[in-house]
Amino acid sequence: MSKFFKYFEYAYLIFATAFIITGFIELSKNPNQSYMLFGMAAVAVFMFFFKRRFRRRFEERNK
Repeated sequence: MSKFFKYFEYAYLIFATAFIITGFIELSKNPNQSYMLFGMAAVAVFMFFFKRRFRRRFEERNK
């Protein structure tokens, strides 16, 4: 089950890149929406590091 979570962490980075790309596309059309997308990208990157740290701590505890 740990391998599933290990690969699922990278989904957050994929979502972050999608939010950043969409944010740059929307920047000229609707700046307020692009700022929201950049914020969501920042949350996705934060979740990547948070989940990674939590998973590693959980693995160390189970050893």
